[in-house]
Amino acid sequence: MCGITGFLSPAIHNPDELRARVRQMTETLAHRGPDDRGSWVDAASGVALGHRRLSILDLSELGRQPMLSASGRFVVILNGEVYNHGALRRELQGLGHTFRGHSDTEVLLAAVVEWGLQRAVKRFVGMFAFALWDRDGRELALVRDAIGIKPLYYGWMQGCFLFGSELKALRAHPAFHGEIDRGALSSYLHHCYVPGPNSIYRGIFKLPPGSILVVRPGTGPGQAEPVAWWSMAERVEEGLRHPFSGTDEEAVDELDARLRDSVALQMLADVPVGAFLSGGIDSSTVVALMQAQSTRPVRTFSIGFEERGYDEAGYARAVAEHLGTDHTECYVTPAEAREVIPRLPQLYDEPFADSSQIPTFLVSRIARRGVTVSLSGDGGDELFFGYDRYRHLERLWQRVAWCPLGPRRAVAPLVRWAAAAVPPGVRGKARLAMIADLLAAGSPSQVYTRFNSHWRDASAIVAGGCEPRAVRPPRGVLAAGASICEQMAFVDAVTYLPDDILVKVDRASMALGLEARVPLLDQRVVEFAWRLPLGLKVRRGWTKWLLRQVLERYVPRQMVERPKMGFGVPIDSWLRGPLRDWAESLLSRRRLESEGYFQPAPIRRKWSEHLSGRTDWQYHLWDVLMFQAWLDGEQDRTGRRATDR
Repeated sequence: MCGITGFLSPAIHNPDELRARVRQMTETLAHRGPDDRGSWVDAASGVALGHRRLSILDLSELGRQPMLSASGRFVVILNGEVYNHGALRRELQGLGHTFRGHSDTEVLLAAVVEWGLQRAVKRFVGMFAFALWDRDGRELALVRDAIGIKPLYYGWMQGCFLFGSELKALRAHPAFHGEIDRGALSSYLHHCYVPGPNSIYRGIFKLPPGSILVVRPGTGPGQAEPVAWWSMAERVEEGLRHPFSGTDEEAVDELDARLRDSVALQMLADVPVGAFLSGGIDSSTVVALMQAQSTRPVRTFSIGFEERGYDEAGYARAVAEHLGTDHTECYVTPAEAREVIPRLPQLYDEPFADSSQIPTFLVSRIARRGVTVSLSGDGGDELFFGYDRYRHLERLWQRVAWCPLGPRRAVAPLVRWAAAAVPPGVRGKARLAMIADLLAAGSPSQVYTRFNSHWRDASAIVAGGCEPRAVRPPRGVLAAGASICEQMAFVDAVTYLPDDILVKVDRASMALGLEARVPLLDQRVVEFAWRLPLGLKVRRGWTKWLLRQVLERYVPRQMVERPKMGFGVPIDSWLRGPLRDWAESLLSRRRLESEGYFQPAPIRRKWSEHLSGRTDWQYHLWDVLMFQAWLDGEQDRTGRRATDR
């Protein structure tokens, strides 16, 4: 796990200038790679590559980056891991390749030499984002893993192509200027994160999961587009058309075997390895499979909270005791949790308002004291339909779908008017608003977009903003007969998973130099999960049915049968109490008006209603607060506010 950055600037050919600039960019990523640093330049082409290293595999000098291929043609900087590098190494050795060290980076280079970039990357199993410079072809390729586990930003600024693991690396280049994209800001308020491929800055993008972008000296904006080497839509369509046809027991065996293999590969490292453990289905499954394949107790980590309704430590402790792990449990005070908040804008680099970012950082901090790599259970809800909202929204849609859209949309404004007439906090107001939205929806995906959002009319909040487009399953997925639940899960798989869940885990862990691995998101597991019929995921009211069957082979059912808990903190009460002054300063009418990004009236109204206790607007307010705090950080970093220059 590392941090990568660099640029392609055809106007600069002075090697000292190239090195100085890329080192400046690289130093912003020191937290991602505290063990080593490196840079490489091709002055003739204006290319500079920078790397910060968190040593995981081959801790010797032979694992340093940037790394050149044996012939010297290719140079690579890699963030992440190619887990199946051992099998690939043996195959490449049979084809005549020799290796100096035992890092996965060296295997990646040999694979590219042997098979070419496109064919090679399709054979990689792992989480990665890397940049590859072809010295002969004078091409720079950016590559991101299939699921989008590792981040990679890019864009053109003043004729210079910039890229990096985090936005802070791009900001360190003198060509960078930060123009806030108000369309992205609207989308952020809708989702609580900025959906890819956009970033909060106009002209800077996230490389889509499973894609390759190739640029050359002289390539400008709009002249190169990412090309998919792996497509979630294609895998979903293929899985729906060719579903798993075995028995229940065969399905359990197959999932067990695939997860065992994924976990085994991700336990390989030359540094201490552990796991996050919440006591829920996903993390318990990962830890159970780790312990089943380990000759000594696995290191596990969990945190507890004093507030009722937020504490999962007891569940984690019970699972750890049953499996015999070496368990570390730490209770966090409210004050300790709140102390993280000032760090969030710097950690996440762009507005990000999933408040579970706070406990994720805290458990990462505990784990980093004992290990350098920690496995996580993220991805289980999206793959095996663990969210109750899927079934809830499916039932809601079925209640109105019998009626033609025209009559429904004719009635919706009347219901919305009735909802507006109900005073805030009065029971039934929210229900009327929900019914109005449901009647106006034209498809299940529209229902999901409207109900699974925060500020539903974001364009009315952002000055000069626009309403973001709803993400809909492509025609191929719909033609394959996707159910409503499957359509919603697909939308999450291409938006919420890479842009929220994985961002949250990556930034929180890497801020501390901790590598977080996600074995449930091995692309082979993902592909198998989409072949599973709906009845193997949801059965008799139980979500994640098949994953539960695997876990029951290792942990008694009653130990993990409990209501689903969000990994959160009580933001609602904090905003009325210890965070009130901080929030008031960020939400003051004068400030909102002077900055010019938000319409103050609806925000002030929600703030007043929240403080009165009549309504809980914590999610809406947290969205605005995280943007405002980020904007403050932007001024601190650059000496000026990011504006629409």
